[in-house]
Amino acid sequence: MNHLGTKAFRLLSMGLLPVAFIACSQQEIENPAADVTGFDYDTSLAMTNLMTMVIEPAADSLWDNAGWIESAAGYEELYPTTEEGWEFVEAQAALVAESGNLLALPGRAVDDDAWLIYSAGLVEAGRMAMDAAERRHQEDFFQAGAQIYSVCRACHQSYNPDIVSRFVDGEPQ
Repeated sequence: MNHLGTKAFRLLSMGLLPVAFIACSQQEIENPAADVTGFDYDTSLAMTNLMTMVIEPAADSLWDNAGWIESAAGYEELYPTTEEGWEFVEAQAALVAESGNLLALPGRAVDDDAWLIYSAGLVEAGRMAMDAAERRHQEDFFQAGAQIYSVCRACHQSYNPDIVSRFVDGEPQ
């Protein structure tokens, strides 16, 4: 190949290379699950079990380790006081975040509308809690717990109002 042919080949390939990348990227966007095609998700764990055995204990761990209590005995902060304590709540926050993904799995998602919005909200709130725990930032950790509560309550109001009506001022009826 002569010098002119080599230069033309380089220009042509430089022009086509971005087009090829865009085409590949577009294909990935159109079918983000292409790499798992044919994978059968096992979503046979009942929703109530997923909630009571995975999501609720993880969320309770976060709520039990954030904020403060004032009683006749005095004022007590609930935040972790050790590295191990902060690492524990960071791991529980990861469970909450990943639980949002579990709720959105094919075969488990109730619909493609609000359910997926609430699932994404749980992921986001769990990640907020992870970030705050990693930074050992008490106020942000507290706010992330409030966000988790808001997402859970909104979802329960939409999909299982009986759960919401069981609680008045945080106490079981």
